[in-house]
Amino acid sequence: MFQKIGIFLLLGLLVVSCGEDKVPCAPSSEVIDYPMADSLAQAFNWPKDLKITGFAGPDLTPSPACMAVAATGEVFVGVDMMGSLGKDMGKGFIKRLVDCNNDGVMDSHTKFAEVDNPRGILPIGDQVFVLHTTFTEETGKADNMDLIVFEDLDKDGIADGPAKVLIKNLSNSKYLRERGTDHATNGIQMGIDGWIYIAVGDFGFHNATDRDGTQLTMLGGGVLRVRPDGTEMEVYTHGLRNIYDVAIDPFMNIFTRGNTNDGGGWNVRFSHQMQTGEYGYPMLFKHFTEEIIPALVDVGGGSGTGALFMNDDRWPEKYNNVPMMADWGRSELYIHRVTEDKASFTQNEEKFIRLPQITDLDVDASGVMYLSAWDGAGYSGSPDKGYIVRVTPENLEHKPFPNVENIYWTKSLVNLLKSGNAKSRLSAQYELIKRGKGASGVLKLAKDSSLSLEVRSAAIFTYAQLTGASGVEDLVSLTKDSAVQEFALRALADRKGIVENVPSEPFIEALKSDSDRVKAAAIVGLGRLGRKELAQHLLEVPVPNSFRAPTLGSEGPHATPNSEILLPHLAVKALVAINAEDAVVEALNTKNKDLALWTTRYMHSPKVVDGLIKAYKETNDEVVKENISNSLARLYHQEAPYDTSWWWSTRPDTHGPYYKTVEWEYTSVIGDFLTKEWENTAEEKKDLYAELNSKYRLGIEEFGILKKREPKEDMPIVDFDKIKNKKGQVGEASIEDIMIALKQIKGDPESGKKIYASQGCFACHSISTDEVMKGPFMGQIGSIMNREQIAESILKPNASISQGFSTVKIETKGGDIHVGFVTAESATDLTIRNIAGIATDLKKSDIAEREELPTSMMPAGLVNSLSYEEFASLIAFLEQQK
Repeated sequence: MFQKIGIFLLLGLLVVSCGEDKVPCAPSSEVIDYPMADSLAQAFNWPKDLKITGFAGPDLTPSPACMAVAATGEVFVGVDMMGSLGKDMGKGFIKRLVDCNNDGVMDSHTKFAEVDNPRGILPIGDQVFVLHTTFTEETGKADNMDLIVFEDLDKDGIADGPAKVLIKNLSNSKYLRERGTDHATNGIQMGIDGWIYIAVGDFGFHNATDRDGTQLTMLGGGVLRVRPDGTEMEVYTHGLRNIYDVAIDPFMNIFTRGNTNDGGGWNVRFSHQMQTGEYGYPMLFKHFTEEIIPALVDVGGGSGTGALFMNDDRWPEKYNNVPMMADWGRSELYIHRVTEDKASFTQNEEKFIRLPQITDLDVDASGVMYLSAWDGAGYSGSPDKGYIVRVTPENLEHKPFPNVENIYWTKSLVNLLKSGNAKSRLSAQYELIKRGKGASGVLKLAKDSSLSLEVRSAAIFTYAQLTGASGVEDLVSLTKDSAVQEFALRALADRKGIVENVPSEPFIEALKSDSDRVKAAAIVGLGRLGRKELAQHLLEVPVPNSFRAPTLGSEGPHATPNSEILLPHLAVKALVAINAEDAVVEALNTKNKDLALWTTRYMHSPKVVDGLIKAYKETNDEVVKENISNSLARLYHQEAPYDTSWWWSTRPDTHGPYYKTVEWEYTSVIGDFLTKEWENTAEEKKDLYAELNSKYRLGIEEFGILKKREPKEDMPIVDFDKIKNKKGQVGEASIEDIMIALKQIKGDPESGKKIYASQGCFACHSISTDEVMKGPFMGQIGSIMNREQIAESILKPNASISQGFSTVKIETKGGDIHVGFVTAESATDLTIRNIAGIATDLKKSDIAEREELPTSMMPAGLVNSLSYEEFASLIAFLEQQK
């Protein structure tokens, strides 16, 4: 008996010792006084129920471009002293910061790894995933961007050996070298479905290659995803401009906050990312808005950066279960309060925490949040700027989160899935999958209707990953539970490697659900199953009256939620994914013709074109004929293959529906058919063909075009040398004295408006979107920069060159040289505007060399002649532009 007791005691000690993380802790006695938290709190009016303190300063974490926190509290900071426009290697690393006793003071730090341009970090288990720019040692120039993973098996805070590459070539080599990383690939997050989601900027990528050899190319921005072992890479959504990160909730809703478009009409847009969705930038979001999923809101100027969906029941309710989105340009962390609207959401934006040029945020499994601030490090980074702050609710009772690798019992890990925060659940899931154990216990959680939906969702996705094909039957059973039907459907179709084992019936049945969220999961799932024989079910999804094209030349509602359009949009994407040509053609003369016609727009197939022409000839309905003509005109060209040898710049041609067109084998067939119909059409009805020619840029001369009235440009030449050579109070003072004066003088906006004109600002800047677009747009500068930043950008233009408006030098094949900034660019043409405000249109085929210069085109000294009062008035006027 005593022998048995001894064994049980030994086992008990084993469990205890394996359940605790005995990491030596040497508390620091150093007081972190950067930033000065008290003064910042007073200046920025931080929430009174949160405790916000400094954690690390620029001596350790200068220019923090990204940051992530392990479940156990270690903070990983991506230092990027190259910045978004720098091009020199050897300026990046990842710092690991540790507060071992949770007193809010950083106790130790290590340089975890050296990597250039770290733009995304994800620590989980003993792995740290990193997205960064690669360089070629021989040339010292950027090569591309890779997703890699480090391991730290000995837990010394330093990566063990070289990283393993999971995906190569995740960006555009040419423009990384020429421009820097400002529109490249950025943040990474892991969802509870086990995928790593990657925020892709509008550089896109060419032949990105994962570890199983899959290659993908994407023109423009969107969301990509991959398994943690670097396999199964696939595009999740497309048509975004320049997102920096994604926020993922416990139910796999994904939210993004895009980056501004320097006045080109895109702005910062908060969007709900629906799998397979097309968001339209830049080809569709203005003139083909019926084809896209619109953003939930356009909030104007700014620069969206890091993102987090806060799900932690220890935080005050008003800060919980919300996407938190950082905005670098506005120096603000925002909360978007989302409300379900059928398959998507509506939202309300609220300011939350103000922090100078905030870049990222994350929370650990004990409820401690950290924020990183760029703090004026500039577009090319700085070794002297940037810091990390720590945020907790005032009454947070800290309970250390255990290292899950040391938890002996699988049942204990399973129980961690019942945690009230997303970080703990994800950490437990990752360890369970790593061990390959616990499926039966996880399934019990999934079936337990007394548990929260967050827990049941986590259990369903964990079970799907643990069991693969062998778990299909249980997941099918869970689709009969309406509370979790959506998650079970998604889990069933989530891995294309096992879909052949998944029955169709649960998805077909789900199309009858009263829930649009369930229907959306079923539609996406049917597309992933890939069974053409199921196309009829997709074709029965109704098309709402809101499926309407904008009138020619007008801009459609690209940032107004339209919940009605979501299901047919997803159905079209599913039909294209399964290549359901026969079913779509057969539906052209049925009650499902509207969805079928919509689908044909993306099917460059002889069978589809022949089917459209046949349907046209068989109907006497003039409306149907016109719709078919539009589909045929849409198919006349197709998008040119993307090889990253070109990019559309920050002011792309947004006419659409393609950016760079090429003909295909049936272009002539479509052209001949439309031409014959034009010839047989009465003269008074031929405007239809001029409209098709204009809208789709067919280039069929006989049809003519409907001209769009452009803004009138009345541009007197400005003598900037004369302006800057005048001396006044500003010209005779130091920048420090000017800044001090600005704090004391409010200025008069009306006077500032006149000064804006007298100083020639209008030559290079527009104030209204109704004006000709020139250099950096001033119509929203007040929402992007504060008073001091606006002043500094005028006084020191080379220190803060607006992204996308570096000075460009172009030499033509004829020997002409043009210096200015590019204000419009299509696949074949561009417009360059010089210092006097004069625009020159050039054919790209005539350009011999194009180079971005490191200096601003704006000369220093343009406000030298002003008094302090006049300069303050100019700043006051610009501050009002929001």
